[in-house]
Amino acid sequence: MRRDPIFYQMFQRSPQLLFDLIGDRPDNAADYRFDSVAVKEPKFEIDGVFLPPESKPGTVYFCEVQFQKDEKLYERLFGESLLYFYRNSERFSDWQAVVIYPNRSAEQSKLFPYRALLNSEQVHRIYLDELGDARLLPVTVAATVLTILNEDEAPEVAQTLLARTKQEEFTEWERANLIDIVTSIMVYKLSNLSRSEIRAMLGLDLTQEPRAIREAKEEGREEGREEGREEGERSLILRQLIRKIGGLDQSIHDRVSTLSFEQIESLGEALLDFASVNDLEAWLAEKS
Repeated sequence: MRRDPIFYQMFQRSPQLLFDLIGDRPDNAADYRFDSVAVKEPKFEIDGVFLPPESKPGTVYFCEVQFQKDEKLYERLFGESLLYFYRNSERFSDWQAVVIYPNRSAEQSKLFPYRALLNSEQVHRIYLDELGDARLLPVTVAATVLTILNEDEAPEVAQTLLARTKQEEFTEWERANLIDIVTSIMVYKLSNLSRSEIRAMLGLDLTQEPRAIREAKEEGREEGREEGREEGERSLILRQLIRKIGGLDQSIHDRVSTLSFEQIESLGEALLDFASVNDLEAWLAEKS
């Protein structure tokens, strides 16, 4: 199971999750947005960036979710991040980097050249298997640990987290968002079960969208914010598709761009099983 798309969806829905993981929430955490950024000359794109609101200079956070060993990760992360910060230093007051690993064995071997950065307060290395028992962690952080649990243990932990969303103090929107995150993780983990079977296993009603999400879509939550979230998620899914199956011709790109937000969310779950553009075309044909 590829976990980076799961984390990207989690960050897209709830950017504050990053700050829960590193244990330091800025006052304007709710105003951050998760996006990708492009750097020209030389041209490259950084997928996981948490940007403060443009109206107020703040810290930019670069995030990598790394579940497979990459012996050039730190070279790329620090090189690209510092270049982007250099090109946009007037927008930001500081930069930090966050790398999320399932365990220490997934980290690259060559650490010595980067010791000053790795041991500084600007770089946060998160090892999910060292965060502790998911049942005892804050629900947002526990959801990230859920991604690495085995299939035998995960359902019980997921049920516990869902129960806690009802017992602890969350707004209705936060509660609905957490339920959506937990159930999405289980859909990815238990690929042999249908979504309805997973919802039934977790004691949830598959046929109804969480009321808070439905009302936010109908009424518009915090003027303009829902529209921006939809556009951001649509862009994120397109980038994930390109990374998964390669470039898309214009006709397919246009078809994906015209999908409804509900279909885009569904595509975000389905694309993990795609092996080629033929799988995407079959999925689009089924939805048309």
